[in-house]
Amino acid sequence: MDLHSPPAVQTATLRTDGARLWQSLMDLARIGATPKGGVCRLALTDLDRQARDLFVQWAQEAGCSLRVDAIGNIFARRPGTDDSLPPVMTGSHIDTQPTGGKFDGNYGVLAGIEVLRTLNAAGVRTRAPLEVAVWTNEEGSRFVPVMMGSGVFASAFTLEHALQQRDAQGVSVEDALRAIGYAGPAGPAAHPVGAYFEAHIEQGPVLEKHGCVIGVVQAALGQRWYDVQIQGMEAHAGPTPMEMRKDALLAASDLIVAVNRIAVERMPHGRGTVGQLEVYPNSRNVIPGGVKMSVDLRAPDDTMLSDMDAALRRLCQDIASARHVDIAVEQVVYFAPQPFTPRLVDAVRRNAQALGYSAMDVVSGAGHDAVYVARLAPTAMIFVPCADGISHNEIEDAEPAHLEAGCNVLLSSMLDAAGVAA
Repeated sequence: MDLHSPPAVQTATLRTDGARLWQSLMDLARIGATPKGGVCRLALTDLDRQARDLFVQWAQEAGCSLRVDAIGNIFARRPGTDDSLPPVMTGSHIDTQPTGGKFDGNYGVLAGIEVLRTLNAAGVRTRAPLEVAVWTNEEGSRFVPVMMGSGVFASAFTLEHALQQRDAQGVSVEDALRAIGYAGPAGPAAHPVGAYFEAHIEQGPVLEKHGCVIGVVQAALGQRWYDVQIQGMEAHAGPTPMEMRKDALLAASDLIVAVNRIAVERMPHGRGTVGQLEVYPNSRNVIPGGVKMSVDLRAPDDTMLSDMDAALRRLCQDIASARHVDIAVEQVVYFAPQPFTPRLVDAVRRNAQALGYSAMDVVSGAGHDAVYVARLAPTAMIFVPCADGISHNEIEDAEPAHLEAGCNVLLSSMLDAAGVAA
């Protein structure tokens, strides 16, 4: 397949049905709907089963065969004229955060279904088969690790490890899959993929700020997460002079500012966040003697990420010395930066331009299933704006026209990769 060959003449004017895509999103959003207009549909719950069943129904109506693997990933396959070719795949996830929205993940899955419906309505056959994937437990709200299904698919961790994970009530992934009827047959999870495209809301404010409809995703930021413990000494807030204190919270305040500075000095793509803070003894008139805190650093390449790591450790030493405390830094998570396949990224950019949509190059600050699939297959992502950049929130929203635009880019890109049968 030649990615750079133009689509066949009969597909040049082919467009998806934005109203049908929107209605599918709204129908899916009713499963687990919250009073504030969002969705709570945690992985492998009965609500997740209902959503999976609806996807399966739609996929079968679109003429697809279905396969469920041992971690519960669902693959809906539309045959090609040459089924010996590896499939061109798209997809995302349909599990949500406890206070999630209608579009995160769900858009990528239903954009894939809309592509298949559009091709069926137009009578277009592709050379390579097409597949739409529903990945298990992307959010990690009920079970960890996050991006579980795609991680098992890409051998980032073993099936056995994933199946043994338990939720807060002690229910294992294996038992939950069986309970909802989506425990697929044992055996290797992965199968060859010719190309993978994932459409997604941006989950950030960049596209909206720049007035662009399509984000051409270059890469996903690498991530290093840390647990930091600061040990000072509790003392009475009144009798202890300022210069004699070993204030762990004061040191933590210095570190919060330092983490922000580490990221600001590496704009536009450096990220630094302190999201958790535990203070001991947390008493009004006691100088804090201990702090536990998180640090999250992100960057588009390993060189920058390693430089940020070194800066964090150096600044911790400096702060510890200045504030007369001890600071211990433990890295607990590492995701390598993941560049996407240049030829597929170029295809997304080219198709956005050909369709008349404004587009700009972006990076993904969040993790996505595409990050793991990229370890196995050529991969690209297509972003569309979301209102005010808000996601993982019940008020998450997106414009129907933007969702349709992203789906049209997805359609053209998948046709380029799969080839159109004569």
